[in-house]
This record gives sequence, structure tokens and C-alpha cells, in this order.
Amino acid sequence: MTGTTGAPGALTGKVALVAGATRGAGRGIAVELGAAGATVYVTGRSTRARRSEYDRPETIEDTADLVTAAGGHGIAVAADHLDPDRVRAVVDRIAREQDRLDLLVNDIWGGEHLFSWDRPLWEHDLDDGLRLLRLAVDTHAITSHHALPLLLRRPGGLVVEMTDGTAEYNRDHYRVSFFYDLAKTSVLRMAFALGRELGPRGATALALTPGWMRSEIMLDHFGVTEATWRDALAGEPHFAISETPCYTGRAVAALAADPEVARFNGRSLSSGALAREYGFTDLDGSRPDAWRYLTEVQEAGRPADTTGYR
Repeated sequence: MTGTTGAPGALTGKVALVAGATRGAGRGIAVELGAAGATVYVTGRSTRARRSEYDRPETIEDTADLVTAAGGHGIAVAADHLDPDRVRAVVDRIAREQDRLDLLVNDIWGGEHLFSWDRPLWEHDLDDGLRLLRLAVDTHAITSHHALPLLLRRPGGLVVEMTDGTAEYNRDHYRVSFFYDLAKTSVLRMAFALGRELGPRGATALALTPGWMRSEIMLDHFGVTEATWRDALAGEPHFAISETPCYTGRAVAALAADPEVARFNGRSLSSGALAREYGFTDLDGSRPDAWRYLTEVQEAGRPADTTGYR
């Protein structure tokens, strides 16, 4: 299936909640849903009045403005998704203002500074590890608990659980550290379980992973901008397979506009694989397939070469 899914106007009249939309994939998803005409509620902890512990400049108000500028209707709502009462209030507001929820994107993370790349479980800071699990797993469960009754009011609803890695890849690979591995694999299983519960009730749940994403934090890590990102290749040549957050956003917009999306219920998907399925591209017109590249080129010890992979 290729072509017009996710195109301008394809989601006009649809209402989405992108939980964790301050930056990165969440922002890219929200903007691309807006470009397809959706009304998008964007939540997070970083606002123009107060930053989260990330202490970064991106805010949910900025994301909402980008959604509206793209052609949709962006609505920013401050929320800590570990607070069930606050999440309930967000959903109650959507119900009151829209009387519907067609798409829930669980992109809450917040654990970027809480895991170690080189410490085993018994040497890892326990408080940081447990906090990471709460931010990455509990938030998704809390949000779905409160949002799904509204989503199920109409048939055809979609839940997208954002994670890192496909089920196939994470099954066979150790992902960074004990806590990171557990968090990202848990979200994959969450999508599978929700698929079993939502499918018979006329809705769909799936897991989605971006590839090597050029988020704001990743660009800062390499000391580059989106305009100069290729300068990072001198130090990390495999970064050539990277993609923008909007690439994942276009994947979600295509899924949300697909009347046959139920065929993916319970499955694990990637932005690169969905680009082949639906025919969308990244902002530069390419179609990076990071997970295939990672396995066939980077982990195989071959020189960096994206030919045939983007």
C-alpha cells in the first residue's frame, strides 16, 4: 500500500493525544499529524514557565505552535504522566472539548540521563534505574488506563507505543544496560498485550521504533544542527543512516490514515519498514532503513555505506 495515507487533509476531524511531545519523536509525530489535518493534544513536563529535569529549551507550547503551523490544531497541556490524577484530567478535557479520541501515541520517556552504558545491574545506581522504569513503563500504563475508554467510544481507534528497537531485534540483542533493555522491551510487550485487549473491541495497538533519530539531544551530543548533521560523520560514519523525527511522524500519520491498520494489531514496526509500505520519505526525500542497516552493515563490521539503505 503506497500513496496518499497521511497526506494533507487525511486526518481532518481526527483527534490525537501525543503523550510526551516536548521534543524528539513526540514532537515529530505531533507535527506530522498536524500536517495531515488532525487536532493534536501535546503533553509533557517542559513548558515556557517551567522546565523538567532535562533542563532543555524545548516546550510543549512550541510543539503545539508547530502543529498549528503545519495545518492542524495544536493544543498544549502540561502533564506529568506519572500522576494518574493529572492524566485523568487531560483525558477529561479531551472528552469535554472533542468528545472523541482517535489516536493515542505513548511516547513518554524522560530517562535519557538515568542509565549507564558500562555498568551492570549490581553497579548501576538503583534509584536511577527504578526511576527510569517508572518514567518509561508506568507512564504508558497510566496513560492508556485513562485514555482507552475514550478511544473506544468509536471503532477504529489506534494506540502507538513508541520504543527503541523492533521485537525481533530486541529479542536477540542486549540493549545498552539492564534497565534500558527492560524498559524498551516492556513497551514492545505492552503493545502486544494491548492488541489482544483492543482488537476484539474494534481498535488497534502496535509498537513503533524510529531508527537512529536526529533528535535535539542527539544533535547536541554530536555538536551539530539539523542543517550541519553530516559534519558528525567524521567521528561516527554510521550516523549517515540517521533520520529526522518527522520520518517517524510520517509513519504514524500514515498508520492513522490507513483504514486497514488493524492488520498490524499487536505487531512491532519500524519507520524504515513503514516507509516502504506506505511510500513516504524523510524530509530530504530519502527512506532510511536503520534497523536493516544496523544488522547488515554496522554490526557486520562493514564500512559505512548507506547505498541501498536510504
